[in-house]
Amino acid sequence: MIESLVLDFKEIGSEDVARVGGKNASLGELFHRLHDEGVQAVDGFATTADAYWRYICPELAVKLQAILATCEDSDEARSKAGESARQLIANTPLPPPLVRAIEGAYDRLIARIGRSCPLAVRSSATAEDLPGASFAGQHDSFLNVNGKEELVAAVHRCYASLFTDRAIDYRNRHGFDHMEVALSLGVQPMIRSDESSSGVIFTLDPESGFRDVVVVSGSYGLGESVVQGLVGPDEWTVFKPTLQAGKNPIINRRLGSKETKRVFGETSLDTKTLEVSPDEKRRYCLNENEVLTLARWACIIEHHYSDLGKFPQPMDIEWAKDGPDGGLYILQARPETVHSAHKPRSARTYRFTATPPEPLITGQAVGERIGSGVVRVVSSVADLDQVQTGDVLVAHTTDPDWEPVMKRVSAIVTDLGGRTAHAAIVSREIGVPCIVGTGIGTSQLHTGDQVTVSCAEGSEGRVYAGAIPYAVDEIDLEDVPETQTKILINIADPSKAFAFAGLPVAGVGLARIEFIVAGEIGIHPMALCRYPNLRDPSTVGKIADRLNGENPDEFFVRQLSEGIAQIAATFYPKPVIVRTSDFKTNEYARLLGGSEFEPDEENPMLGFRGASRYYDSRYADGFRLECLALRRVRGEMGLTNVKIMIPFCRTVAEATKVVDTMAAHGLKQGQDGLEIYGMCEVPSNVLDADGFLEIFDGYSIGSNDLTQLTLGIDRDSGTISHLFDEQDFAVKSLITMAIEAAHRAAKPIGICGQAPSDYPDFATWLVRHGIDSISLNPDSVLKTLGVIARTEASNKQVTSHANMS
Repeated sequence: MIESLVLDFKEIGSEDVARVGGKNASLGELFHRLHDEGVQAVDGFATTADAYWRYICPELAVKLQAILATCEDSDEARSKAGESARQLIANTPLPPPLVRAIEGAYDRLIARIGRSCPLAVRSSATAEDLPGASFAGQHDSFLNVNGKEELVAAVHRCYASLFTDRAIDYRNRHGFDHMEVALSLGVQPMIRSDESSSGVIFTLDPESGFRDVVVVSGSYGLGESVVQGLVGPDEWTVFKPTLQAGKNPIINRRLGSKETKRVFGETSLDTKTLEVSPDEKRRYCLNENEVLTLARWACIIEHHYSDLGKFPQPMDIEWAKDGPDGGLYILQARPETVHSAHKPRSARTYRFTATPPEPLITGQAVGERIGSGVVRVVSSVADLDQVQTGDVLVAHTTDPDWEPVMKRVSAIVTDLGGRTAHAAIVSREIGVPCIVGTGIGTSQLHTGDQVTVSCAEGSEGRVYAGAIPYAVDEIDLEDVPETQTKILINIADPSKAFAFAGLPVAGVGLARIEFIVAGEIGIHPMALCRYPNLRDPSTVGKIADRLNGENPDEFFVRQLSEGIAQIAATFYPKPVIVRTSDFKTNEYARLLGGSEFEPDEENPMLGFRGASRYYDSRYADGFRLECLALRRVRGEMGLTNVKIMIPFCRTVAEATKVVDTMAAHGLKQGQDGLEIYGMCEVPSNVLDADGFLEIFDGYSIGSNDLTQLTLGIDRDSGTISHLFDEQDFAVKSLITMAIEAAHRAAKPIGICGQAPSDYPDFATWLVRHGIDSISLNPDSVLKTLGVIARTEASNKQVTSHANMS
């Protein structure tokens, strides 16, 4: 009988959920079935469900049932029942056979690892970590447990945690019978992450559910700092397909604030919080090789669990780095429960129907929703009874004790935490917008104020004063017609790309480099090339702060390559056409350090822009950095679906010069399938199209510039803006000529200008004139797609009637 009370991890597998719970079944699976594939997990043992039921004898079970029968839906009744149940457990000692079994398993574990060490004791419910119900954080776990006596005490305390208010509420909400859920305890040697770092991994993007990435987050010290949202962690996004092909595709990284770290205290079962030093805050808690190792392990784990379940199984994984030996370890792996349970048949998008004011505060957006309500600032769990249905909950941070209240609010805002914090995880599960890591939410927002919380504007979450009107659009993705004309999308902001992955498009027709340069880098490329030898000392100081010790060239190349890669990865292997920079001089001058390098021009729209800059000594070094970033995306990251497009190229000679310049920087046309397109936006691009298309692999019509240059209207000028018309006869005549020239050259031609997004009848005209592709703004894809499908059907009918006659 003793043997059935405790099992070593080498005896446990994924089939043992009923015996040791989901968490411990997974730990056993990791330890003895994935070791040969390189995944480094931790040895240990688990008490079984039989051990729990040996403890919960019939007499004790009857008493617990009587207590829990009084547990109604009210918070007061649940709290009273939980307190009584926990007290009953505390007053009922563990049976001697169970104590002996735990002590014997402890001796075997110490013998296997060859040393005495502190232990981690983790709770694992027999209904835990199942798809649809994560039970994450519902039951207590204990760290830094030393010796047999403390181990037995920790087991006893974990049993009592089955009846915390939060655990009772969670079972009620998910339909679990309180007396049919047993608790198993996993016991492992401590990984001393208090002396190093730890964190979590998702094998999908936790916001959008995009499944082709691994998201690794981490901070210094014990993992509870990340899981409970006590810090803003570092975060890396890694692209799975090319990672598994041997590339190094970190497509995004975010340096966290890492304000504090949890470490072990002076006594057992005790931890304390320490401030993180300024030097540590400025550094990532992992290097790139460690991030890629964890990402590869995560892919192995995901594939293994998918094979077990015979369906794709995204995972939620905890990791730690040991301080003494520097090794990385997987602490646990469980199914991700928010996005993996279903594949959406529709897409829901939120948008403001009125222009919002300047935000009161900002932070990291969780989800893609908008919500509004009255602010309720809560400083502790004692104040939770003040939160009303529909309030906006504002707190320093949250923990599992807050969950009964969190499910009834309209939005959540916290000072601390990242995308894997407790508040973020719960908000995704219950479907409310959440902003974490604001830093100042509890001091700047005041109880009783009406606010709107927006997570629908990219990665930055924003809180606005007042109730800003918004709309929710529901899009059925299964009722989308197929078209012969390729539908592409225009994207500027990489942080929004994953949200568009489900749209029925053939790729990206225009990815603008300018947004990444302005939004993520913020420094003029030439100022980085000439740093620190700039005229203005204050500019040098500001650039030094942005660089944070990084090489200036590497700073630009890394930021730009990761921004481009995030878009390219979203649609891989579909083509993604990236346009090289097309800032005007007045726009470049607004970048940090830009005023030292940009001339004053009367009309920047017709000045030093586009292709003319790339080979000119005044910007050639800046273009070199752009080329290096694109080369990294296609080479090191393996995203060869990226095509490059050259804007505002005035002459065939200039086109030749730009292509040669790119080749000199490692972007040789045709190598590894590299295609170079030209923007068709200057009348000369149409009138000499045959010459341009001997050089470029395709054309994309920029209707905005083509219109201004055809009609002689500066599109930056408001005085005659009423005359600006992309559907003017002269503009359409040039577009027709361009389409015919591309067809003669057997080269693809599309359009990426604004007009087809704004005017469905213009899209109809383009289809009738044989355009190969139309690139649209994301919010107009489905509307315009229907127009194109009807136009193509009409064309077929006309052709059919003509053939019959």
